[in-house]
Amino acid sequence: MKKITITLSLLILSLCYAWAQKAPRFKVIALYENGGHHIEYSKAAKIWLDKLAADSNFTIDYIQNTDKIDSAFLAGYQLFIQLDYPPYGWKDKAVVAFQNYIEQGRGGWIGFHHSTLLGEFDGFQMWQWFSQFMGGIRYKNYIGTFVKGKVNVEDKAHPVMKGVSRSFIVQKEEFYTYDKSPRPNVHVLASVDESTYKPVSDIKMGDHPVIWTNPNYKSRNIYIFMGHSPVLFESKDYKTLFSNAIFWAAGK
Repeated sequence: MKKITITLSLLILSLCYAWAQKAPRFKVIALYENGGHHIEYSKAAKIWLDKLAADSNFTIDYIQNTDKIDSAFLAGYQLFIQLDYPPYGWKDKAVVAFQNYIEQGRGGWIGFHHSTLLGEFDGFQMWQWFSQFMGGIRYKNYIGTFVKGKVNVEDKAHPVMKGVSRSFIVQKEEFYTYDKSPRPNVHVLASVDESTYKPVSDIKMGDHPVIWTNPNYKSRNIYIFMGHSPVLFESKDYKTLFSNAIFWAAGK
């Protein structure tokens, strides 16, 4: 009888261990644009994210609009990735749920590129809360002809920057300018050196942060401007940055 009990206990422990090994560490929801001129970036990002999720034991789901987003929906995810999706045209319930998610620290957030397209677009008014979340900025202009530029890391000690070079080259980007620098209201992790633009562009803003986090909100959050071209996924620094951001924002 004692041997049977020991055998059963070992079997249960083995099953529990196997289940624990298979259970995902956390769950991610990614909101992305499935069209327009960002579609190639989205395709490349999905391939890379799916592999990272499989290799690192987390799950990732994708949505192409905000129709499903409400508090109950977001409760199932520990990380929200806004993958090239603008801050306008969201359903009212999604706006409320997202603001609560961030303000109450219900999960982490990573935003890319189009997430700072803040202003009046396509007949929509600017989402004021989101503007404050991004440091009180408004979109002003962009380099539509694309440039190569050097990004300088300002806070090498931040976990998101672990393994990222102190400076790295972005091969192709349409760097946005804003009505002001978000620096006074956020913690800047990296900025672009506008003097390195090739070809040279007159579309500049001086102090030009491109990666930052806003410590005034409970959720771990990080905005990474670069996210237009799929060529980004040929950069070791970009992939390291992206990967670090996922695990940091998810609290892992």
